[in-house]
Amino acid sequence: MYPINDNIEKPLTQHIKNDGSWLTLKEYESTGGYQALKKALQMKPAEIIQVVLDSGLKGRGGAGFPTGKKWSTIDISENASSIKYLVANADEMEPGSFKDRFLLEGNPHQLIEGIIIGAYAIQASFSYIFLRWAYHLAGKALTQSIQEAYDAGYLGKNIGGSGFNLDMSLHISVGRYMCGEETALLNALEGKRSNPRAKPPYPSNSGLFGKPTIVNNVETLSNVPHIIMKGANWFMNLSKTGEGGTKLYGASGKVKSPGLWELPLGISLRELLEDYAGGMADGYRFKGVLPGGGSTDFLVEEHLDVAMDYASVAKAGSRLGTGTIIVLDDKTCPVGMVHNLERFFAQESCGWCTPCREGLPWTAKILYALETGAGKTEDLNILEFHTHYMAPGNTFCALAPGAMEPLQSALKYFKADFEMHIHQHKCPWNS
Repeated sequence: MYPINDNIEKPLTQHIKNDGSWLTLKEYESTGGYQALKKALQMKPAEIIQVVLDSGLKGRGGAGFPTGKKWSTIDISENASSIKYLVANADEMEPGSFKDRFLLEGNPHQLIEGIIIGAYAIQASFSYIFLRWAYHLAGKALTQSIQEAYDAGYLGKNIGGSGFNLDMSLHISVGRYMCGEETALLNALEGKRSNPRAKPPYPSNSGLFGKPTIVNNVETLSNVPHIIMKGANWFMNLSKTGEGGTKLYGASGKVKSPGLWELPLGISLRELLEDYAGGMADGYRFKGVLPGGGSTDFLVEEHLDVAMDYASVAKAGSRLGTGTIIVLDDKTCPVGMVHNLERFFAQESCGWCTPCREGLPWTAKILYALETGAGKTEDLNILEFHTHYMAPGNTFCALAPGAMEPLQSALKYFKADFEMHIHQHKCPWNS
């Protein structure tokens, strides 16, 4: 997993085994597992929220919203609703992303402990893990681990003699990209079509079954036990930036060592690409990279020294997203790559709003025409129009704006490649 020797602290992955098996309850407890829960149950819920807020933990699902701030929107006063939910989003369908899968298959109890602590902090009485259907091994690991947690008294009634009750259920979804939007996920969890909901009301006020609900990513929740156990300052000091913690970074594409690594938040893109992914494979040159999965803007060679944290990547014109980079090489057609992504996004659109429902298939159709030699010069203007037509604020949710990010940046950095398709009436890479 780690191609170079380093002394980096890796709280999320340090105990994951190399043989493909997951940590059982006894193995997890032997590493200090569930000690953070015992500590948390001696704290007041508001104290836990404050520690998470002070830690600087940002949501690792892509949006990067401060986790403690999200939890603080839940009413935990005596007059609050007696029914609340905490949901772990394990649907992970962002193209190029596989970080949550690694955690689920390697250390499921870490997630379960994080969920229990989070549920106690917001005083939730029920929790769900919303799992992508294709993650069969993760499903087996979670099913066994949830039962182990019940048998050990970490779930159920009067956990640790604290008077706190929590039930947990694994929900295996049909696996739609749309469920990355939290209100669409909640609709799916209720057995409805996975369309996004109007906001407000926000889920923290009216979420699952109309009750206050918090939805967090797997990696986000897996950080919580370590923050509670070792403190906010420790977590802040793990990173190279003002944004706390480590991050699971991945790399795919024509690199020598594609993989996944837990590294300090804020390492440079160059360090990730060259030191960990091993640089470009023999015979290939770097052309660009999607820094956070398929729905992020391309970065190019001038951005290689950008710090891979939320603020720095945004300043460079993209998003950190999931932190799993997709590398574009000089022998892969950027038009074909973007066409493949737009086909995916068009297929995964829920069809709820017109710009997304009509715009994404039309965009994919134009890109197909370019790839097959039927493109025209005016097609580039039409594609440019669509990047504005489906920009943030023009659609019901963020799916279409995210889909436009690789397209708008490809038109910016690789416009000559688009023009070659038009002038040569073919894809130059398929000659």
